[in-house]
Amino acid sequence: MRKRARVIYNPTSGREALKKDLIDILAVFEQAGYETSAYATTPAPDSARDEATRVAKAGFELIVAAGGDGTINQVVNGIAGLAHRPKLAIIPAGTTNDYARALHIPREDPLAAAKVVLKEQTIKMDIGQAGEQYFINIAGGGLLTELTYDVPSNLKSIFGYLAYLAKGAELLPQIKPIEMDLTYDGGHFRGKASMFLLALTNSIGGFEKIVPDAALDDGKFTMIIVKTASLPELLRLMGLVLNGGKHINDPHIIYVKTNKVVAKPVNERMMINLDGEYGGDAPMKFRNLRQHIEMYANLDAIPDSAVTMDSPEMLEAEQKFVKQVEELPQDDDPK
Repeated sequence: MRKRARVIYNPTSGREALKKDLIDILAVFEQAGYETSAYATTPAPDSARDEATRVAKAGFELIVAAGGDGTINQVVNGIAGLAHRPKLAIIPAGTTNDYARALHIPREDPLAAAKVVLKEQTIKMDIGQAGEQYFINIAGGGLLTELTYDVPSNLKSIFGYLAYLAKGAELLPQIKPIEMDLTYDGGHFRGKASMFLLALTNSIGGFEKIVPDAALDDGKFTMIIVKTASLPELLRLMGLVLNGGKHINDPHIIYVKTNKVVAKPVNERMMINLDGEYGGDAPMKFRNLRQHIEMYANLDAIPDSAVTMDSPEMLEAEQKFVKQVEELPQDDDPK
């Protein structure tokens, strides 16, 4: 029986470039060996998520998420909790397309993005779980992370990332720190901060140096806590980001790797941002699900340092071997 693929596309993403290439995109996945069909998302809540769940349960082998990062997030939320999770391919058509940046998938040419599947290269990607929801790229809390809620969708489509920069310049003077309580692997922070961020890739909001040492499949978030809300300090930190990611050693930054985080508010509300959208209020528990979704990617262009390629089974076997060695009786009388 031939493998099946479903293209779930957002007809209103970006500049609506997908629709004119849709027939050719379907042909690419047919060439890759998939019997391919398409589904246009609707304005109904969770349209992409529900369709992803349906086709996964129907036994489809591949889902193609075609749209912005929000469409990819919905598709992942539709399959992440299932025992059978199809492979995932992405065709970027949004504003910043952070996920496509991280996977080195062409962002300006939907047809070229589809052809990545012909290279037959996949990676098992980490995703994050926040309560009952899942996220693919970032989670965070604090006033800096609330920027994306205030950018109108039509402005995103027309002006792209410039819309975020314009809104950010407008809001920066209003940023103030809030008291937060964060528990993570081997550490605890309680104090005032303008933001905490949990990153799964190196690309956040179009910037590729915020997490310069990101790995895509190591089972760890990169957690960044920004302990200042001073406008001059925030601008200085942004300058360090643009200057090769030198912010990670700054005293105003906590920069650690962790598998789990528990975020609690202290005296005021703390909204949680999941992949650029409101995801509920703290308290919230976050967990990294290692190598949970297998995705087509342009592995030739991804730095070796960003991919471990160690399977959970291999890691478990290594840990078991080390434990067995440690339990061997010691010979105290070498001869």
